[in-house]
Amino acid sequence: MILQALKQYYDRKAENGELAPEGWIQGEIDFLIELDASGNYLGIQSLQGLDGKKKIPKPLLVPNIGKQSMKHTNSGKDANLLWDNASFVLGRGDKGDVRLQSMIQSIDDWIGKGESPEIDSIRIFLERGLSDRSIFSPILNHGEYGESISSGQPKISFHIMGSKDRIVFDSETVKASLRKSTAGITSSASDKNGICLITGDSDVPIELTHTVIKGVWGSQTSGACIVSFNKDKPAFESYGKIQSYNAPVSKKAASEYIKSLNYLLGSDQCLHISDTSTVFWSVKKTQFESDFSFFFNEPNKDDPDAGTRHIKNLFEAVNTGAYVEDRGDEKFFVLGLAPNAARIAIRFWQTGTVNEFAERTRQHFKDLNIIKPPNEPEYYSLWRLLVNIATLDKSENIPPNIAGDFMRSILDGTPYPETLLQAALRRIRNDAKDRVKPVRAALIKAYLNRYLRAHLNSSEKEITMALDTEQPSIGYQLGRLFAVLEKIQGEANGDINATIRDRFYGSACSSPVTVFGTLMRLKNHHLSKLANKGRAVNLERLVCEIVGHFNDFPPHLDLHEQGKFAIGYYHQRQHFFTKKA
Repeated sequence: MILQALKQYYDRKAENGELAPEGWIQGEIDFLIELDASGNYLGIQSLQGLDGKKKIPKPLLVPNIGKQSMKHTNSGKDANLLWDNASFVLGRGDKGDVRLQSMIQSIDDWIGKGESPEIDSIRIFLERGLSDRSIFSPILNHGEYGESISSGQPKISFHIMGSKDRIVFDSETVKASLRKSTAGITSSASDKNGICLITGDSDVPIELTHTVIKGVWGSQTSGACIVSFNKDKPAFESYGKIQSYNAPVSKKAASEYIKSLNYLLGSDQCLHISDTSTVFWSVKKTQFESDFSFFFNEPNKDDPDAGTRHIKNLFEAVNTGAYVEDRGDEKFFVLGLAPNAARIAIRFWQTGTVNEFAERTRQHFKDLNIIKPPNEPEYYSLWRLLVNIATLDKSENIPPNIAGDFMRSILDGTPYPETLLQAALRRIRNDAKDRVKPVRAALIKAYLNRYLRAHLNSSEKEITMALDTEQPSIGYQLGRLFAVLEKIQGEANGDINATIRDRFYGSACSSPVTVFGTLMRLKNHHLSKLANKGRAVNLERLVCEIVGHFNDFPPHLDLHEQGKFAIGYYHQRQHFFTKKA
């Protein structure tokens, strides 16, 4: 299913010209050598444009005759078809003869003599230059372009005067030759034919080893594979089938799914969060496909409000029908990839419609809604949520696997992974300076509410955005109480080196009975120091209101109650800073 969807994406992009069809690659050309029908040199045509004051080559689709990249080996025998740099086209450098001969050989291998008069004239020109380099002197001594061609490595192709094709490889002869030769992706005598698991085509050449995929964070820089049987040994064989013949995919389909995945990994349709690289696409072009990365990516510093605008559009789409009426029923795919030694592991694979993913994404942001200071972001990106539960708030310390599990739960509309709550509480206990930051409070609130919706319990109540004095959770009320006791200490003593939050938060959150007795006695001492007796009475009344919600301090709180303790503490503190109408 994954490879089929990627292959379909390739078909969509190739049809629009956004992905190179088989036998072609996205390249660039600087100059065209103009020849007449007899192979005589006429002049040079520049295709270069300007990027500021810098000259840049023209991006074009160029023939790719079986090479995996546009880099050459040291052999000098791997010329491209009808285009290359000056060392191949003009035989420059130490291996000039070898490279120029390779240029001629590539034409002979792919396009026979007599099939195209234009290409025959290029062959004549190159063969003359092979025997007599002075043929190339007018090119190298060209007043405007000669120095660039002789000293640099510009990409050069040909134009035949009088031809309707601007560049020689635009001719139907070249296109037909590439289509014919790449129909089976240049099969050889050693290849085996079979049924392709992606397309269902029968008697097609099967790919023995799949090309590598690049762009997955954490994987080898040289690339890694999704489908990989990289050893040809009996222990790895099944029913006598070696390597990727165990999972037969035609050469054509393998090339196409790899092209589309490499394209996605290098595009804006990719999210890199911790150890998970997530790509996404729809069967047909949709606005949701374009917006999806904005929902979860950290905003660009040049436009910090971009994410907020797109998320607001997502919420307004319920009324405007942006993702419902236009393309709401289009299939949408999300693929999570993670490095695994020399291979790529599938972290998650989600399929659904645009409507379904839009609703689940909206619910995610609704669950994160919480009262917060005015300087806080309106919406938190996935990276910001995760980095604030990592040690020292550093992205390299994000717990392994948690990003993929988190993303999958958002897309599934299911409870967040429990490891998320554990990591958040652990970070709060260890962060004596900030403790319950707004982003951590939002994450814990969302976790608790999503869990409660999946495990209905009549004795529990969802956490609200702001202070809820009637919340039945003892953890929540104890968190409120701790915030009030901290407030009393602060008003009584002013700025001090170590507050009760610094010294007792961890114990109060996990084992209330061990510290709250002491804190309640300290509270009486602090209240007596307040000069404003009316303020002291109000604070004492608030303490009594909170304590009235439970009978005794419990010996310990479980993880969920510890989470509610953090929210109660956060809500009460925010309530102190909220101006009363």
